[in-house]
Amino acid sequence: MAAATDRPVLVGLGTDRNLPMVRLAAEEAVEHGRPLHLVHTFDWRSAFEAETVAAPREEAEDLIAWANDLARDVGPELAVTGEIVEGPRVPVLLRRSQQAFLLVVGDSGMSTREDCVPAEAPAVQFAAQAGCPVLVARGDPPPQGPVLVGVDGSPSSLQALEWAFGCTRQRGSRLLAIRVVEPDEDDEEISRQLTESVDRYAGHHPEVAVECHTIRGDPGRVLVEQSRSAQVAMIAPRGDEPGRGMLGAVAQALLYHAPSPVIVVRGLAGTAPLAARTSTRQDQRP
Repeated sequence: MAAATDRPVLVGLGTDRNLPMVRLAAEEAVEHGRPLHLVHTFDWRSAFEAETVAAPREEAEDLIAWANDLARDVGPELAVTGEIVEGPRVPVLLRRSQQAFLLVVGDSGMSTREDCVPAEAPAVQFAAQAGCPVLVARGDPPPQGPVLVGVDGSPSSLQALEWAFGCTRQRGSRLLAIRVVEPDEDDEEISRQLTESVDRYAGHHPEVAVECHTIRGDPGRVLVEQSRSAQVAMIAPRGDEPGRGMLGAVAQALLYHAPSPVIVVRGLAGTAPLAARTSTRQDQRP
């Protein structure tokens, strides 16, 4: 079992050369002081459909080499490893995610599709079942906006908020915490709850500039709209009654429709951001 500090940023490489995804993964690894591990799954059955038996394997090796070079352009001192694994992509990466700091995957064009996205889409399965937080990258580079986090007061959303503070510090950005006010809720009370939630973690990260906003509306639609100017949107897999292996409606809305990258904050054992780990150690001093 990997030590918590050795857990890598794990990148699930598909058949396409997703430049924004690899760059984003490398940036995350550099910011959090983590190694980067590239994984491409390989199905031997495809070898018999190619012009030569060796062609798919050679293409996989070229893909790993390309991603390795790109990652080193982002961080010349970054520790990068890569491997080709025989087996189906989703089960392989789900197993590897149990020992990862962060899993980074592409969205397969999910945010630009007008039709319904099937629940068995790989990105959805990873976000619902992975053993670590999952970053779903888009096809285009994100804007240089704030880090967005959705908060509803549930324990899982507070974990996402804590993670967002650490990530925002590492990125040198500002944090935008959003609480959506639903029809039967009082605006002042919800605003007070959001401020209380943010204050719980702000003391550990005094250098992080935070904006808190309460907005009336549908939670999924509000957060998707707010994500248009965000560099990344963070959300818990579920709000109330969080369950492993399930995604709530708001997380699904962001995965399917947000133009920004989305991090579904789950499986946090041993995966606290570097800043959060440092703050915890400082707080334990006599």
